Amino acid sequence: MDYKPLPIGIDNFEMLITRGYYYVDKTMFIKDLLDKKGLVNLFTRPRRFGKTLNMSILQYFFEDARDDNGKKIDNKYLFDGLNIMQIGERYLAHRGQYPVINLSLKSGKQPDFEMARDSLIDEIQQEFQRHKYIIKSSSLDAYQIEKFENLRTGKAPKVEYAKSLEFLSQCLQKYFGKKAVILIDEYDVPLEHSFLEGFYHEMIGFIRSLFESALKTNASLEFAVITGCLRISKESIFTGMNNLEIISILNKNYDEYFGFTEQEVEKICTDYHVEKHYDTIKEWYNGYIFGNANVYNPWSVVRYIKDLKADENQFPSSYWANTSSNSIVRSLIDIADEDTKGEIEAIIEGKILIKPVHEDITYDEVYETMDNLWNFMFFTGYFRKVREWMDDETKQVFMELTVPNEEVKYIFRRKVLSWFDQKVKQKDRSRLFQAVVDCDASAVEEEIAEMLLETISFNDAYESFYHGFLAGILSGMKGYIVKSNREGGHGRSDLFISPVTRRKAAFVVEFKIAGSIRELEAKAQEAIQQIKDRMYIKELYDNGYEVVHKYGIAFFGKDCQVVFEE
Repeated sequence: MDYKPLPIGIDNFEMLITRGYYYVDKTMFIKDLLDKKGLVNLFTRPRRFGKTLNMSILQYFFEDARDDNGKKIDNKYLFDGLNIMQIGERYLAHRGQYPVINLSLKSGKQPDFEMARDSLIDEIQQEFQRHKYIIKSSSLDAYQIEKFENLRTGKAPKVEYAKSLEFLSQCLQKYFGKKAVILIDEYDVPLEHSFLEGFYHEMIGFIRSLFESALKTNASLEFAVITGCLRISKESIFTGMNNLEIISILNKNYDEYFGFTEQEVEKICTDYHVEKHYDTIKEWYNGYIFGNANVYNPWSVVRYIKDLKADENQFPSSYWANTSSNSIVRSLIDIADEDTKGEIEAIIEGKILIKPVHEDITYDEVYETMDNLWNFMFFTGYFRKVREWMDDETKQVFMELTVPNEEVKYIFRRKVLSWFDQKVKQKDRSRLFQAVVDCDASAVEEEIAEMLLETISFNDAYESFYHGFLAGILSGMKGYIVKSNREGGHGRSDLFISPVTRRKAAFVVEFKIAGSIRELEAKAQEAIQQIKDRMYIKELYDNGYEVVHKYGIAFFGKDCQVVFEE
């Protein structure tokens, strides 16, 4: 049976339809926009949840598109058979009736302000180029034509681009006799990147000027839609913009249009005959709450179903891990105190965190408090809201947060834990290495305990955590090779530490997990006994090492005990 190709990374609506990709119909988003009549609408959703595709849908629906010669392009065929075409002339009367300015800011990720601003200016130039047909008409006067051409070709002073969207909408209104629809996608990408690179305030100034002229004082604006991951406070770029309607993941409006609903995922599974994998898809990619809607991660669902069609035994994967913005999340590791580490451990174990809600933070406020960082992670897709309430006394809104699904839990287990491990490895471990070689069990214990405080652990994966932790901190010993889970005489030792020269002593390391502090010493001795009983040292003897020492290490949470035996 032939299946429609799945749209991996396809966010252009015209390409998706004309090339026959599978499409989950979100066109009723158009109806809600027309019904609610918001003048400037800001939608914040996590990355890869369909924002750019929805913006493309809006462009193709509302735009009175023209070719380079001004000839009208009818896009009606793109919507044939879709839901929006079934709801009556009241809504269809808006199709193809407006000039549209569609601008993406996602290219503003450059190492300095000049390059980032120039990249955004290039995007603006391309939008002028797309509408260059209007200069061939008699609608514009000589001054407007000259200014239009200078902005289109890059000859205009850079300062003029800060107000260029307002000017373009004025020109389009003169040509069409109708006000313009303005679409701005990924508005916060240059803000986040400029914050990380150190030129946030310069970028704020440029974006604020661009938005104020286009969205606040623009008499040629019909309505605008803006998308991003994070709501930014009005004081930063939306100063005095009283016409702004903010629709975050907490808002009940438009809740089903970004991401897949349960019914939509069930239909995809049926259409591609992977119904038996539905429970796995739900466990891994469901769990987001947008408004009142229970939502799946659309990027990961589509990727997994595509992989299942190639191999029905394909295991689920964390497809979203490398596509979302991790820079600020990674910085959580750099500033995490003991309380924060404990909260990360709790969230990995599926426990609930209680945090106050701060929707309108700025990027330069993210690091002011850990609560701001937790809020950033919530609004960018790392947590789901269990419930929210307002404190009667303080009037502060609080949320219960938890990990939404196995995919995000995997990110915490693998990425966040690996970031902590990298931080530990950056520390000077020379004293630990020397203590191991000197057979100084108390110094080894002290160094391991200190490094345990720098990382996180989680109760349902202790054994694998400690194994990876020990292998990681012991790696890099000059003149030694650290091998994990090597086959010994009668089983598998945890670690071998083998010197390059056979003239030096080698070491076998075995660890145990204790159930309490009181069990630490007994468990460490048990590890030593296991090395002897199962003859783990035999392989090292067989490889020519004449002296082999034994370390037994027991762990309980962030505590450990080390026993040495020759």
